[in-house]
Amino acid sequence: MKRTTQDKHKMMTTAPIPKLIASLAIPTIISMLVTSFYVMVDTYFVGKINTQSTAAVGISFSVMAIVQAFGFFFGHGSGNFISRRLGAKDYDSAEKMASTGFFYAFASGLIIAIAGNVFLTPICISLGSTETILPYSENYLGTVLLGAPFMASSLVLNNQMRFQGNAIYAMIGIIVGAVINIGLDPILIFTMKMGVRGAAWSTVISQICSFMVLMYMDSKGTNIKIRFRNFTPSLTYLKEITYGGIPSLSRQGLVSLSTIMMNVAAGAYGDAAIAGMSIVTRICMFINSFVIGFGQGFQPVCGFNYGAGLYTRVKEGFWFSVKTGVVFLTVCSILGYIYAPEVVSWFRKDDMNVIEIGANALRWQLITIPLGAWVILCNMMLQTIRIPGRALILSSARQGLFFIPLIIVLPLYLGLKGVEMCQAAADFCSFLLAIPLTVPVLRRFSKDTIKTQ
Repeated sequence: MKRTTQDKHKMMTTAPIPKLIASLAIPTIISMLVTSFYVMVDTYFVGKINTQSTAAVGISFSVMAIVQAFGFFFGHGSGNFISRRLGAKDYDSAEKMASTGFFYAFASGLIIAIAGNVFLTPICISLGSTETILPYSENYLGTVLLGAPFMASSLVLNNQMRFQGNAIYAMIGIIVGAVINIGLDPILIFTMKMGVRGAAWSTVISQICSFMVLMYMDSKGTNIKIRFRNFTPSLTYLKEITYGGIPSLSRQGLVSLSTIMMNVAAGAYGDAAIAGMSIVTRICMFINSFVIGFGQGFQPVCGFNYGAGLYTRVKEGFWFSVKTGVVFLTVCSILGYIYAPEVVSWFRKDDMNVIEIGANALRWQLITIPLGAWVILCNMMLQTIRIPGRALILSSARQGLFFIPLIIVLPLYLGLKGVEMCQAAADFCSFLLAIPLTVPVLRRFSKDTIKTQ
């Protein structure tokens, strides 16, 4: 085990950066794209039922974002620590952290599942459900919450394998779950006539299957094995998880809050507005998943080399990832802007109001989406090298510091257009904020490299 881990250390700290990041990023990109794709497929099939079902899935997304928030909190927190410890050749601490993060996540998912079903109706109403949407959101959310423990702990396994440089194992688990979800959706929704509840059950079943495959994959190769005897619920490990994971918890938590506020703001203009904005959220999530996946390929390279004191390689990897992300998002932005109505109509072609609102919102978001590559990579680097203050500020910016005030103010003056353009305005502000937070750190790398030499 130790020898193969040392071989991994050598590869991560000496291989050419572009080739290394690309090899690690391809599996994570595929995982992210597949995950986003099956979320879009859910929206597509649910859209065949009615507008209220589409809106219900969008409303429920904010609760699932909370589950993801805890999964990313424990996954990124433990994963960042693991990559740095492996870079410093401290294998014992890495093994203890892997099990600690996993069992914390499973417990948090279980608590959310129980609490969510106990208070299901008031939660759905507070999320923005109208009287016509409420029955659908209760059916969908009440069922999909059953998979929360498996979702949260799967995210930990996925991220830990990725931070160890073994993303291909994580990719297999994610793809298996996605394929099962896509296959079950039409069967449960239409053949078995379960409607929106069928979409929820296909999600739960796929999450359990993905969890089982990820557990099996975790026992393969150089992955650190999850063992209960390594579970170490100490203040020291919890503090390390918090430092590395709080930006992710903040970011995903604010995604949930901003989604609730957007649904409430859109709800003033009818069910079609909620459905349209929900569709656009899924589309942009799919586009951004490439850059997030590429950034996740950069993170283990960043962690290993930072832990080894190789700051020039950290900078090289950062700029390579930013340039690649900007080029990809620019191409997607141009094509998506031209064909926005056609793209939205894939999900709800029978409702022209949904198409019109969705197309307008999509075009606004696509204007600023290339700037997101800089923001995403800055946040990932700051989080991985353990600068939690700056990482927390930046992770809170897009969906919190800027989006929340804007979603309150813009609709007051611009009506529905204010709802449609709110995310684009928040993205631009986040881009500006990322510059002073990140540039000094990059300059410090150059100075530290000179000192080391």
